[in-house]
Amino acid sequence: MPQIIDGRAVAAYVKNKAKSEVEGLFKNDMPVCLVVILVGNDPASCVYVANKRKDCDELGIKSVEYALPESTTMEELLALIEKLNQDKEVNGILCQLPLPKHLDETKVLETISPLKDVDAFHPENVGKIMTGKYEFLPCTPAGIMEMLKYYNISAEGKSCVVIGRSNIVGKPMAMLMLHSNATVTICHSRTENLAEVCANADILISAVGKADFVTADMVKDGAVVIDVGMNRNKEGKLCGDVDYENVSAKASMITPVPGGVGPMTRAMLMCNTVTAAKKQYGI
Repeated sequence: MPQIIDGRAVAAYVKNKAKSEVEGLFKNDMPVCLVVILVGNDPASCVYVANKRKDCDELGIKSVEYALPESTTMEELLALIEKLNQDKEVNGILCQLPLPKHLDETKVLETISPLKDVDAFHPENVGKIMTGKYEFLPCTPAGIMEMLKYYNISAEGKSCVVIGRSNIVGKPMAMLMLHSNATVTICHSRTENLAEVCANADILISAVGKADFVTADMVKDGAVVIDVGMNRNKEGKLCGDVDYENVSAKASMITPVPGGVGPMTRAMLMCNTVTAAKKQYGI
């Protein structure tokens, strides 16, 4: 049986450290504030926002929410973001994605100040990830790196395959593994011989959003398998991208779904918010 990479345990460890930092800042009259903007009533987004509020309460971070109607215009949304950019009491700004189709997601993300961009989606922060001189990292890739560190999994010299090339997970994940001296391959829907490529990976990271996409024949014996997927199978049960039952028979270490990467994504948002506050306070 493989060792289970317990995201809940690592998240608790990370949040405990962040909470200590928040308490230290608060004692010096430096409160920490995160603003979350939610446009429309997407059910999954509402759940995510509620969870973020819970995390903020747990750590002592002030949480402010703007719940805007589906009909909100670009002008109205950008005006709110500009107002928050100028508000010295706001340390982090997060606009919950996806946005309604009539809103320009790229323009919205570019309008958030890079100093308050706790999702690390602003082009300036993305560029810093490329060079390795970053302040913030996208929360999911950052969470995965923390899990690897917690379990003493070294990427140096290893073959790492990332399935998925999104701007949110796949691309930044590949860069972080490259910065850790792994040899990185990014796979996607047009990759030829996908199973063969994946089967050479010492560390396999899947972020494709398809239930049971990664099968046992795609996994090298003894590989570390990180499952970023959050899907529903035919029975409606929550599952990841990985055929957990069969892949776990081959992997040396594996993340479960739920309880793997998910809790880390939320924990790293809290860390990014604390980092933003410290920078704004000149620490």
